[in-house]
Amino acid sequence: MATLRELRDRIRSVSSTKQITKAQEMIATSRITKAQQRVEAAAPYADELLRVVERLARESTLDNDMLRQREDAKVAAVLVVTSDRGMCGGYNNSVLKKATALSKLLRDKGYEVDYYVAGDKGINYYRFRDIPVVATWSGFSQEPTWESTSGLIGHLVRGFQAGSEETVTHPNDKSAEVRGFDQLHVVYTEFVSMLEQKPRVQQVLPLEPVFDDDDDIDAGLKTADEDSDGASANYEFEPDAQTLLDELLPKYVARSLFSMFLEASAAESASRRTAMKNATDNASELVEDLGREANQARQAQITQEISEIVGGAGALAGSGESD
Repeated sequence: MATLRELRDRIRSVSSTKQITKAQEMIATSRITKAQQRVEAAAPYADELLRVVERLARESTLDNDMLRQREDAKVAAVLVVTSDRGMCGGYNNSVLKKATALSKLLRDKGYEVDYYVAGDKGINYYRFRDIPVVATWSGFSQEPTWESTSGLIGHLVRGFQAGSEETVTHPNDKSAEVRGFDQLHVVYTEFVSMLEQKPRVQQVLPLEPVFDDDDDIDAGLKTADEDSDGASANYEFEPDAQTLLDELLPKYVARSLFSMFLEASAAESASRRTAMKNATDNASELVEDLGREANQARQAQITQEISEIVGGAGALAGSGESD
């Protein structure tokens, strides 16, 4: 059984840990709000860009590599989005498991898989297991900005445009080159709510053509392209629609990737908040249990001291009578 001093030391240690986890919980809570605000602030631009791309797709021939599955595709790139810091429960483990399952599926289909990793936790995971990674990025998982992610996004877009038969400049070493790829998949965590975050796999390139059905296009754009009296808006493009589509599709893909980083940022903070709240609650329970155990130890110590005093007094009294 632990001594009273040992129990008090443990109580102080757990209480100190509780203060840290409580502070981390409060910080994560504030970051969730900021992350949600960033997602909402970016939505109008993304929605308008999608609307323009849909209109251009309707007017063009959809003849663009980003919208076409390559017949000789052999290399698939997998971007794994993890956190730079820990203390966020199963956030990273869920993403890494999903990435492993995706890689197995792609290899079963005959693809070679190239890993690209964002976040120190993912970098360390693959490094520890000696799994080859083409390029890595870190330092922006909690607060991604366009400036901090543009290098990553730009490389992925160029890598797909080059294709697996060509090479592009290595993003981490400008003197080296790496091969391009024919598909791009992203494994990240989607923010569903404060209590739910789901690992998700999404194919980013080639884009799935969603505007090749005129009826669907008309239905999807009816509200946006008709004025109040029901008249359809008439657009003229300068330069032509195909040229504009070729120019805007990379921007649309870049915007989609950036949105995933924003989602992952909110999910990371929510996961950390949940993990730190659970840790704080567990610490509180442990302090209570140790407090009860310390009280019992203190009572036992007091009882023993009283017994020793009574025994000593009895012995003295017996000694006096014998004299």
